Amino acid sequence: MMPKVEGFFDPQTSCISYVVYGNGTECAVIDPVLGFDRGTGIISAAPADALIKFMAHKQLVPEWILETHVHADHLSAACYLRAKAGGRIGIGQDVLRVQEYFAKVLGLAPDFFFGYSQFDHLFAPGETFSVGGMNAQAFHTPGHTPADVSYLIGDALFPGDTMFMPDVGTARSDFPGGDASALFNSIARLLSLPDETRMFVCHDYPPSGRSPAFQTTVATQRESNVHIVPYPSAGAFAAMRTRRDATLATPTLMWPSLQFNLGGGVLPPRGPEGESFYEVPFLASDELSMLKSSR
Repeated sequence: MMPKVEGFFDPQTSCISYVVYGNGTECAVIDPVLGFDRGTGIISAAPADALIKFMAHKQLVPEWILETHVHADHLSAACYLRAKAGGRIGIGQDVLRVQEYFAKVLGLAPDFFFGYSQFDHLFAPGETFSVGGMNAQAFHTPGHTPADVSYLIGDALFPGDTMFMPDVGTARSDFPGGDASALFNSIARLLSLPDETRMFVCHDYPPSGRSPAFQTTVATQRESNVHIVPYPSAGAFAAMRTRRDATLATPTLMWPSLQFNLGGGVLPPRGPEGESFYEVPFLASDELSMLKSSR
């Protein structure tokens, strides 16, 4: 089966969202994005509306809205799409671990994020399902985060942030619960798929001289990925990834994205007047410990 795949590149976040469909009317939407201005707090539906417009033009109805993981660089449009067009929101079952961890970091009750979670289905590792009658499977691919999932729909693979285009490489593994060795094993699992498997990446950060791209193949990744070919063993890859991660900055939208996405794409219900805020923890050095409140 070769599903049709339409990619939508968001220049603000370098994220690619997808509409995946066959000959029928049902489709899957993967990693949809909302616009967000951190300075003003204004959320924009424009990127998601582009998906809705395309689906309307093709007379498609979402059967699934699939998240590859809890994103730390954009706000998810999953709930917005479900309200506007229908569909079930799915993500990997290990999202529960991520929710528990960040509840503690933010000083919230351990089950805080469970209370407003909008996920309709939590995929077990290897679970099979269907999209418009096409066979699909969810692979647990931890490493970038402990809850990453890659989706195989027909011959089309969606690895999320696990792998990027061959000339960009692989995802960082320094987020909480991330693990470079686990990432290597996840990549090896994906690269064991047939050579001709089409791969559609979640982000592209193109080197100078080329435009954003999002489609490659398993064979091409195996033969030319700049983080795989020179570092073919788990130890060499983990050492490279650890060195590289130490040079990377925290994503600009990390804290608003996490607190929005941990609930499946809804605003945290915190304010007494109905207003919503996101929190940023202070991580003070020992030299600044005297600034801590004594109350």
